[in-house]
Amino acid sequence: MHRAWFVAAVTFVTIIGAAAFRSLPGLLIDPLHDEFDWSRGTIGLAVSVNLALYGLTAPFAAALMDRFGIRRVVALALVVIAVGSGATVWMTAAWQLLLCWGLLVGLGSGSMALAFAATVTNRWFTEKRGLVTGILTAASASGQLIFLPVLSWIVEEHDWRPAAVTVALAALVVVPFVWLLLRDHPADVGLKPYGATEFVEKPPPVPGAARRAVKVLLSAARTGPFWLLAGTFAICGASTNGLIQTHFVPAAHDHGMPITAAASLLAVIGVFDVVGTIASGWFTDHFDPRRLLAVYYALRGVSLLFLPLLLGPSVHPPMIFFIVFYGLDWVATVPPTIALCRDRFGDDSAIVFGWVLASHQVGAALVAFLGGVVRDTFGEYDVMWYASGALCAVAALMALVIRRGGAVPGKVVLSP
Repeated sequence: MHRAWFVAAVTFVTIIGAAAFRSLPGLLIDPLHDEFDWSRGTIGLAVSVNLALYGLTAPFAAALMDRFGIRRVVALALVVIAVGSGATVWMTAAWQLLLCWGLLVGLGSGSMALAFAATVTNRWFTEKRGLVTGILTAASASGQLIFLPVLSWIVEEHDWRPAAVTVALAALVVVPFVWLLLRDHPADVGLKPYGATEFVEKPPPVPGAARRAVKVLLSAARTGPFWLLAGTFAICGASTNGLIQTHFVPAAHDHGMPITAAASLLAVIGVFDVVGTIASGWFTDHFDPRRLLAVYYALRGVSLLFLPLLLGPSVHPPMIFFIVFYGLDWVATVPPTIALCRDRFGDDSAIVFGWVLASHQVGAALVAFLGGVVRDTFGEYDVMWYASGALCAVAALMALVIRRGGAVPGKVVLSP
């Protein structure tokens, strides 16, 4: 077996271990509201800061990986996540939630974002990139599957503080695996990338990581496909991390469903997300990624329009069907989006995708905040389900008009 698959496996386990922090925000809203009497809008603001930084940090993290190596950046990010999550157990004011969970965990998680998976894939594989991207993207869902039921049980039985400590410990446990087993480039072990016909020299460290990230953004922003990709991915984040992951549990609880049952449904989304994302990676290797995106967004929008009719005190077959369907579509958008970035932007595609991911998280952050405001204002979430469904229809149309073009290695394609 080629060493690239071993590196992909280590990356998969790393993302699983770091996924604990993504399982917790939706479980914190009601406990923090009950204990500190903070409004759901205030708590949603902290979650939105976390989600925004998760995205805005990604392009700089991709550039830092080019400068200092994947291993160093990821190990440091895991430590920052552990510190931020662990420190929340001593907080007494809302600004401390913004600092610990919003700022620290947001910065750490941003360095562990999908740009990490894109960088590993671009360096270690020249064949089966779509499949590998799907597998690594599915790792986050696998982590959610593992941690969400456990964390919901801890919150239900032992309060939210032990759950925050569990997240911190999960991040720390992964650090030794990253430091000892992950390698930055195939040339480090004298190998060609998987599927390559020639040996690829390890590129020298690229200085000025922040400057490079901004320069790539300014160049990419001169192209129409960048804005279409950023717009569709912003809607993707709004309808997944911002809406369902943050507000599904409290919305289901509003309808009388126990928190553990609602969290288990989110975990089921994680199960089918693995299947859907890996399948999407295979489809991306064989079909036009633009049409795949259009289909994914259209089906997601339709499903959201039916969700208000399905919420209730118990789990019934139509709700299970929604969960399975939504799980298959959850991050199936990632492999075709990365493929389109690679197609248009060449060697800078990981950084470009980092900026596209930033738009994903800005969309998620906005909806995470607005969802709390809507709940405080109207006493229910129905407006958010319908609005997000309409946005997904817009994303489907945007995906169809993205133009493809041959990228020049190492340069951003500047044609409109």
